[in-house]
Amino acid sequence: MSIATLLEVVLYAFLICLLVRSVFSWIEPYPRNRIHQVTFNITEPVLRPIRRFIPPFGGIDVSFIVLWVAILLLLGVVRQTA
Repeated sequence: MSIATLLEVVLYAFLICLLVRSVFSWIEPYPRNRIHQVTFNITEPVLRPIRRFIPPFGGIDVSFIVLWVAILLLLGVVRQTA
């Protein structure tokens, strides 16, 4: 397995964690469910620094969208170099 393939798998897994976290945030705003806690613990260290630079607009946390787009761009770069 090449490094590019491994990086691609990790990035897709992180996207899945972000998606699961977003769904749980609609259902349960505070992480009490074990799956929600795991996805929160995985994604929060990456989202927190983004929130410092880009505050919520009208109560909407755009750090999630910024991170999602950044990961998709990074995936495109990884695919081009592989």
